Order: sequence, then structure tokens, then C-alpha cells
Amino acid sequence: MWRSWGRGVGTRVWRSRGSTGPTTTGPTATRRELLGFATVGLLAYAVDLALFTCLRGPAALDPLTAKALSFVAGCAVAYAGNALGTYRHTQPRGLRPCAVFLAVNVAGAAVQLLCLTVSHYGLGLTSQRADTVSGAGIGMALATVLRFWGTRTLVFRTEGRVGSWTG
Repeated sequence: MWRSWGRGVGTRVWRSRGSTGPTTTGPTATRRELLGFATVGLLAYAVDLALFTCLRGPAALDPLTAKALSFVAGCAVAYAGNALGTYRHTQPRGLRPCAVFLAVNVAGAAVQLLCLTVSHYGLGLTSQRADTVSGAGIGMALATVLRFWGTRTLVFRTEGRVGSWTG
């Protein structure tokens, strides 16, 4: 039998009867967290994609510079959205959450830039469409998995959460 064992505002942790501590977040809290993260991520993605397309097209910047600049804008939107929305109940304090968030997103950006570099320079797919698919499509999908894990487990930690989002 499962019963609620809550800590903090908006946080629910579940444990089985007879266990001595929390084991995982409840299903409703996890769904809400995924939905919030996805919503913020879509907004950040839209900013990233729109800016990348403008910088790559009309501004005629090289693909890596355009991606780096669009990443910074998307990262700022993602941090603000997650700190003020999805993970507002964690009340991050100080510079540590910002620094760790930046590190997690730099790792995600490295994944995106690697996809773009392989496609553009390694495979010779140099059109704007190919750059968009590799950097903002495939690269973003792979980086999102890394970002969700890092944001949830390293940046906006919830007291009482044990384990990662996978189990």
C-alpha cells in the first residue's frame, strides 16, 4: 500500500508502508514536472530556433556562431521558466543553481554543436535546412534528455527525492 509522505510546498514523496524513507516522487508530481519542463523547453526551443534561423539566414553568420548565440538566448529563457515556474517550489538560492544550470546546458549545447559539426563539416551537408535539422532537431532532442536529467537532479533538487527521474 502506498501513502503520501509530503515535504515542502507542492512536493509529494511516496513510500511503501513499512519503509523508512522516501523512494520516488508521486505520479502526479512527476507528470506535472514533465509537463512544466516540456512547456518551458518548447518556449526556449522556439527562441533558440528562431534566433538560429535569423542569424544563419539574413545575418549570414557561420553555423557554429549562430548556434552559440541562439543557445545563450534559449538558455536564459529556460532558466527563468524553470526557476519561476516548474521548480519554483525548490526555491533555489545563490549562484550555485545558476552555475550548475549553465554547466548542464553547456553540456547539452556541446551535444548540439557536435551534431551540427558532424553534419556540416564531416558529412558535407551545408545547406541551411541541413544545419537546422542537425543542430536544432537531432542535436536538440539528444540534448533535451541530458538537460532534463541534469536540471532535475543537479539544479532544482527537491528535498527528500531519492534517485533519478528514471527510477
